[in-house]
Amino acid sequence: MYSGGGPPVYLMWSNMFKPEKSQVAKPVEWRRIGKLFVPYWKEVAQVLACIFAISLLGLVPPLLTMSIIDRAIPHHNFGALLFYVGCMILSAILSGLIGVYQGYVNASMGESILRDLRTELIAHLQKLPLEFFTSTKTGEIMNRVSNDVDSLDDVVTMTLVVIISNIFTLVTTLVTIFILDWRLALLSVIVIPLMVLPLWPVGRQMYLARRKSREKNDEIQSAMQETLSISGITLVKSFGREQVERRRFFNLGNELRNTSIELTMIGRWFLMVITAMVTVGPAIVWIGGGWLAMHKGLTIGAIVTFVALLGRLYTPASALAGVRIQFISALAIFERIFEYLDMKTEDLVRPDAQDLGAIAGQVEFKDVSFSYSTDRQALKDINFVAKPGQMVAFVGVSGAGKTTITHLVPRFYDPQTGSVLIDGHDIRDLNLASLREHIGVVTQETYLFHDSIANNLRYAREDATQDELISAAKTANIHDVIMSLPDGYDTVTGERGHKLSGGERQRLAIARVLLKNPKILILDEATSSLDSHNEALIQAALIPLMKGRTSLVIAHRLSTVLAADIIYVVDRGRIVESGTHADLLAQGGAYSLLYNQQFRNHDQILN
Repeated sequence: MYSGGGPPVYLMWSNMFKPEKSQVAKPVEWRRIGKLFVPYWKEVAQVLACIFAISLLGLVPPLLTMSIIDRAIPHHNFGALLFYVGCMILSAILSGLIGVYQGYVNASMGESILRDLRTELIAHLQKLPLEFFTSTKTGEIMNRVSNDVDSLDDVVTMTLVVIISNIFTLVTTLVTIFILDWRLALLSVIVIPLMVLPLWPVGRQMYLARRKSREKNDEIQSAMQETLSISGITLVKSFGREQVERRRFFNLGNELRNTSIELTMIGRWFLMVITAMVTVGPAIVWIGGGWLAMHKGLTIGAIVTFVALLGRLYTPASALAGVRIQFISALAIFERIFEYLDMKTEDLVRPDAQDLGAIAGQVEFKDVSFSYSTDRQALKDINFVAKPGQMVAFVGVSGAGKTTITHLVPRFYDPQTGSVLIDGHDIRDLNLASLREHIGVVTQETYLFHDSIANNLRYAREDATQDELISAAKTANIHDVIMSLPDGYDTVTGERGHKLSGGERQRLAIARVLLKNPKILILDEATSSLDSHNEALIQAALIPLMKGRTSLVIAHRLSTVLAADIIYVVDRGRIVESGTHADLLAQGGAYSLLYNQQFRNHDQILN
């Protein structure tokens, strides 16, 4: 797959995502927004038919008003009066019934579009590289997925209806008034340009104010997520920072308040202009119509009908102007959503990539170098081989690069130079989904969903039976603990599993990996934060977990890796020593120093 002289150079994820730069290459295109409606073309057609029918029925009352004034009343024809009024009522009832059906179809279509947009956004975010999530506040991500999409509700559900219905109304009304009297029609349309002229500056101001408002919302959501999570609120309370956080939220809220006021006032000025024009138009028609009635024989009914029809002329014109303003301001939100959708994802399934079938589990690093940023290299010229079934340990001080090594195996990141091989296959030639099926990870901080224990275990394999859950839990030394809980396997673990102890969460994580049954296992300091009792329980659970699997183990406590087939000592991104525990002690180098320091400290604590 990769050829050429020398080792290939690959672009890492952190160079692809730069949170300080917009990822949208160009402004949002109207066509792209229009594509959201394409899957629902049948609903769109139904809505258009309803709008056309309502628009025609809306002409009936004004036209019948002219007949009542000029025909029925002057000729004392009460039967004709009843007929005209009955037709008015019937047209209103039909229009209302059609409007109800249109509202249902339109709401169903609009909410479906929002559902699709939210689902697409979530699915896309889950494909983004790990670097994106380490560089972006969770609150900002949640705000875009939830609040930003929700704020498009009116735009998506109502904009199409407002635009089409008002265009139909405007066109049918213009045709009607020119048929009635072209002179009054010309007078009527004079004020329409005055409604349109303010659109451009107002729309731009609304766009900028709306984008600023959403950014302030991002800050508030991020602050909420940080301080109201379990870890965050514990930190706030333990340091007594409630008043500090209150002031911070007040300041953020005050900034959002000022932005919202600015946004509202922009709309009020525009509304003032529109309202004035809606009043000026009929006044001009009354003046012109009155003169024509006095000198040219125009009937009173025609003038009254004309004034009545002006509502169907100016209201759509002002509504269309308002929709444009609303849509321009909504573009700021569409840009924020498309900004995420345009970010480059991991290639989970590439057309030219290979599926990784059954494997023996050999892991090899060849001349691997990696940097998270240009100013600091995390790994330099890493070479090692973990043979199938071996337990390979990585030790060293914090920040040496141990975790970075394990992050390259499932392709959470890609190295700039060198290659990572599974059974001789460069992992960049493999489908990510296929690769990760064979890798299980147990980290120091176990993550559990706010769900039942059974569902947390089945996250590894949805089709796992109850007997398989029990078998995995027993192997991980956690079954008896689960059965002692009030609801057994149906017990809800709480937010991030905080209803369970650290050791219990860790053993659940081991049971979950057992259900996945991977060929390659990564243990990242799985026991470093536990007491000796829980450490012993987990060590016992790890023995069957690692059996027959290639295990890459990171440990601060060297006692946990004494039985490793080979130990690599990592220092400042390089492997400086390798060998068995006995070999490394005999060398008297970095490992020996770490070992003696750790056990000397342990002896001092015991004494």
